[in-house]
Amino acid sequence: MGDVKKGVWQMSLAMLISGSIGAFVLLSGLPVTEVVFWRCLIGAITLFVFIRISKQPFSPLTRITLLLAVLGGVALVVNWLLLFAAYERISIGLSTVVYNTQPFMLVMMGVLSGERVSRVKWGWLFLAFGGVIVLLSSELTHAHGSEWLSGIGLALGAAFFYALTAIITRRLKSIAPQHIAFIQVLTGAIALLPLAQLPGPGAGSPWPILLTLGIVHTGIMYQLLYSAIQKLPTPMTGSLSFIYPVVAIVVDNLVFGHSLSLTQLAGGVLILFAAAGNNLGWGEKKPRECGVGIKPTN
Repeated sequence: MGDVKKGVWQMSLAMLISGSIGAFVLLSGLPVTEVVFWRCLIGAITLFVFIRISKQPFSPLTRITLLLAVLGGVALVVNWLLLFAAYERISIGLSTVVYNTQPFMLVMMGVLSGERVSRVKWGWLFLAFGGVIVLLSSELTHAHGSEWLSGIGLALGAAFFYALTAIITRRLKSIAPQHIAFIQVLTGAIALLPLAQLPGPGAGSPWPILLTLGIVHTGIMYQLLYSAIQKLPTPMTGSLSFIYPVVAIVVDNLVFGHSLSLTQLAGGVLILFAAAGNNLGWGEKKPRECGVGIKPTN
């Protein structure tokens, strides 16, 4: 019971941290590529320190597992680039709601690879699709421009690449999760190095925000997340992960004054409800893990 209680607070804290990342990204005032580069670099250093402190030996790597880990890192970084770009075009709250279509991207990828999907999961998939349609219908009732539609597209693209990251990660069961995360963010830092610039010091310097994104939102958040996953049953992990979109919507409203319209809120509720049913196995005769056992995080 002690481990479960510890896992609950670790998971809850990880989701609270993740829900605030969008505000830090926008408050940095930097281009998306620079934000992601510094998050990857500082996050990689932080994760390496945690791994060394825990004295956990690095998992043995073959050429195939290393290649898969690097490919997963590329997909994860593309996911961050697209999601952070979506924040700039629509809002953190709306981007997060659309981003939560990720579990269904994972289901569709499973279908394409030959996995059998139950009727119940198809039902949740169609409900989520209905939620996206309702969200898009707000384009017809409000004067949204091309930026709005491109933001929705970017958030959907981010969900796709997160699902791709999850698919790849599922093939790396022989490697400790912390080590996978370290390789992924290190890959991101190396890939984005040619585009990186050193922010200047002084008043208005983004360094406090970049350090927070790297240390807290990457190193500490992933450490808490993986520690919680090791202690909690999948249904509990899935239910606690819904703290993330709620916090993101609240933070977006408090910091930037953004709020969802009634139409967008209705679509968002459908998407999140469908994601909850899919992740928690509602309606299934036998509970099964879906995806990587967690909701998408930033």
